[in-house]
Amino acid sequence: MGEQAVTPETTGPTTAGMTADGKAAAPAAVPGAGMSADAGNASVPVQERTADVVPGPGGVMTDEVGVVTGELTLRAEYAGGQVTLRVKYKDADEWYTVTGARVALADPTGLDAVHGIAVALLHRPEG
Repeated sequence: MGEQAVTPETTGPTTAGMTADGKAAAPAAVPGAGMSADAGNASVPVQERTADVVPGPGGVMTDEVGVVTGELTLRAEYAGGQVTLRVKYKDADEWYTVTGARVALADPTGLDAVHGIAVALLHRPEG
């Protein structure tokens, strides 16, 4: 069982889109195949923590819609070596990025601490 050089004339099983007869396989539509944009650190899955908060007077400033007030849900998410804080109106679907609340975090185990600090800073039901 020696090694055999593969030449264009050689037939047999192949990989990388080739069929067993050595001819290129028909293209297949595979959404997202080979895409890496915004993949971040693919070896670490996205992690998140959420908590309901009621901010004090002035609410929470967001990048998308400005100030949001009232009963909110706060989410701290870790992806690609960064933590981002987002809020949404409680029981709503749309999340807003908290202005200035994106920071590098080398170790994802720090997410709980960052989330705890964010909750302590933003949850001010008494004003």
